[in-house]
Amino acid sequence: MLKQKHFIDSHKVATAFAVLGLMAWTENWSNTTAWVYFGLHGAYGVMWMMKSRIFGDKQWNQKTGPAYGLVIWIALTGYWSAPYLILTTNFEAPAWFLGVAIFIYAIGIFFHFTADMQKHIALTLRPRELITDGIWKRSRNPNYFGELLIYLGFTSLAWHWFPVVWLAAMIVAVWVPNMLRKDKSLSRYEKFASYRKSSAWLVPYIF
Repeated sequence: MLKQKHFIDSHKVATAFAVLGLMAWTENWSNTTAWVYFGLHGAYGVMWMMKSRIFGDKQWNQKTGPAYGLVIWIALTGYWSAPYLILTTNFEAPAWFLGVAIFIYAIGIFFHFTADMQKHIALTLRPRELITDGIWKRSRNPNYFGELLIYLGFTSLAWHWFPVVWLAAMIVAVWVPNMLRKDKSLSRYEKFASYRKSSAWLVPYIF
């Protein structure tokens, strides 16, 4: 039985191999920015796969066919435009920017995986209670906030508009509808109105 997560997880893991393949294709094994990209996006793909197996999000358990699975793969492959641009132009990001990108990415990793782990534990122990504490206290979507920082961390390494525009398109087409759908679902809880007033939609304390 094919599920959305099978296509998502396989693509995430394939990212590291795709970057190495681009290095081989361009015969460019000495680009520092490309190796940083490999480390960031490649590691994220492996961590996502492990998360999917240990405390994955149930929304990706929806059944799907090969056709829609191909759509998922095509959509996610758009992110590979960043390493393609880095390697085909042999772009080297300034050292200071590599540090900033890694810093942003690391903060994102904390928010994304901590939020999903807390949600998994809370739904297991208190399945009929609204999660309003911990990392979910000041943001109703700390996992998506973390993912935003993660993707900004490695897509920005190309210093090109296309990977950022692709990320923005994915946010509008996938992330925003999911977050709006979740708010609507949580509105059935009596405490949701007060929780909504005390928490941000995405970025803690800001928005």
